[in-house]
Amino acid sequence: MMPIPVKPLILLPSNFPYIITPLSIKILEPFIVMKNRDVGFLMIGVSALIGFIIYSFNSALTEIVNTSCSHGPSCPMWGTINFQTNVSIALMAFVAVIGLYLVFFGKEQDIRVTTVEEMEVPKSDGEKLLASVKDMGKDAHDVLSKIVESDGTIFQAELAEKAGLSKVRVTRVLDKLEGRGIIERKRRGMTNVVILKHD
Repeated sequence: MMPIPVKPLILLPSNFPYIITPLSIKILEPFIVMKNRDVGFLMIGVSALIGFIIYSFNSALTEIVNTSCSHGPSCPMWGTINFQTNVSIALMAFVAVIGLYLVFFGKEQDIRVTTVEEMEVPKSDGEKLLASVKDMGKDAHDVLSKIVESDGTIFQAELAEKAGLSKVRVTRVLDKLEGRGIIERKRRGMTNVVILKHD
């Protein structure tokens, strides 16, 4: 039996972690809860790491320019090194200032974690239709599920192929479904189009 896609009718915030299963939504607890102060310390650490990289990179470039440039301090490479160093230091200072702001002035917020284990999702129209044909047997269920999966419209020949049934069996099942008012067939050239009726 193929699972039927469910469109949940429950709206959750976009930053709320959850898993959608065929008949329910499982809401997960967040793995890490960080406060502004912790984020500030993290950013200060990142800025220190950026500072170390700037120092290492600048030292290596200075050594390369000293050995390869014969013009002395008037060499154009010194201007490039100075520009890159200044931009990097400005970036490091920006990250450090944000980190310091979060550590000393950032508002602390109470973080409340509400755990909801499972919430039942209302049955979709497709699930209701499938439940209504339980008494008609497995073939009817399989045929109807293929019609629902194809968004309610499918060629009869394609339906027989997807359901893995003979054309004769599919025709008999469709006769029963049409008798109950669940589907209708319309002639299109050499084949029929099977259309799911909507109330």
